[in-house]
Amino acid sequence: QVQLVESGGGLVQPGGSLRLSCAASGGTFSDYAVAWFRQAPENERVFVAAIRWANGATYYADSVKGRFSISRDRANSAVVLQMNGLKAEDTAVYYCAVGRPIVSTMWTAGAYYYWGQGTQVTVSS
Repeated sequence: QVQLVESGGGLVQPGGSLRLSCAASGGTFSDYAVAWFRQAPENERVFVAAIRWANGATYYADSVKGRFSISRDRANSAVVLQMNGLKAEDTAVYYCAVGRPIVSTMWTAGAYYYWGQGTQVTVSS
């Protein structure tokens, strides 16, 4: 069973940047897609971005396109979410998830098997 270890959350001012990392323990990402979802208080968990480890194909929610970037850190067997131009509405708990979704389900939380514990991102002045 793959266990996911997230790091990199914190408090940042609007317009600032944060870098989240998701590493696998007890397995590898080799034949999976790795995604980030986020959940704000009293809201549903929503898709942010995903990457297929095998070929590097990436997918983004419209709300983060042009500001966030997801990539593979092969040296550390991790997936990185670089978040730039952060806004107050990006405030949420961010979760890393792993699964084998088809393209049409890439954005669906139910398509992912393993989840991390979540890391808080707060954007506030």
